Amino acid sequence: MDDLVDFVRGQGFVLDFSDKSFSEFFASELKVNIDDPKYAVNGGSKGKCLRYFLQHCDDATAVRTLAALWEHRSEYLARTGGKDTVVNAETRYLGLINRLSGNHAPPPVAPSAAATATDRNKIAKAKSDLLEITALAPQARGYAFEGFLKDMFNAFGLAAQEPFCLRGEQIDGSFQLGNEIYLVEAKWQGQPIGAAELHTFHGKIEQKAAWTRGLFVSNSTFTEDGLVSFGRGERVICMDGLDLYEMLGREFALNQVLERKVRRAAETGSPFVCVRDLFPG
Repeated sequence: MDDLVDFVRGQGFVLDFSDKSFSEFFASELKVNIDDPKYAVNGGSKGKCLRYFLQHCDDATAVRTLAALWEHRSEYLARTGGKDTVVNAETRYLGLINRLSGNHAPPPVAPSAAATATDRNKIAKAKSDLLEITALAPQARGYAFEGFLKDMFNAFGLAAQEPFCLRGEQIDGSFQLGNEIYLVEAKWQGQPIGAAELHTFHGKIEQKAAWTRGLFVSNSTFTEDGLVSFGRGERVICMDGLDLYEMLGREFALNQVLERKVRRAAETGSPFVCVRDLFPG
């Protein structure tokens, strides 16, 4: 475990954290109370607590910690325009992940939205399908949009389900992201979505199992007042038409975009952060 500790320390993973954000990061990402005195045996600084934690956790927890810290670091460098000054940082990161995983599974790809060659084929088809929807008559667009989203979720391995009704309640489909199930609300209309529609959809989510989440996709985006009124810390994330065009145009993989939205929602409580802000540059 010493090489993992040395790698994390050498990367400067904790330098941009405040004490508060460091604690919040561990609580939200790893469900760990890093402020527990047991981690401060050798001192209460962020670096010393992290070192003790890594030296005493199991390999699976170390993998999750390293992956979360690496993603935070990658986002920080992208956001600040900083350059990686560590030689072969990504290679060392993937090597550590592979070793800690016992070589039972391929190492996770360093968090990046860059698409693989296979993803690019899926993205090209999605671009074509979305253009076809824009050419349809208004009444037909909504149904076509639901089908487009289902096909795109499936293309990226998100196990989508068809739209369905529960005692008169229309659900525009569902998909699985990681271990979470997301219900989908899809709207293709002229006016941006306001607070009423968001609250109605969230009401549907609250009537389901506690682990159910929601994705509201609106081609015409969301009103700023509506998002403010809807509030923070809810169980819904949002995506708009510009997000779709940005994602497809920049060849980002859908699952990585959704994962980044979920993480930002967990960090900020905001249901809608646009793709251009999630992946600056």
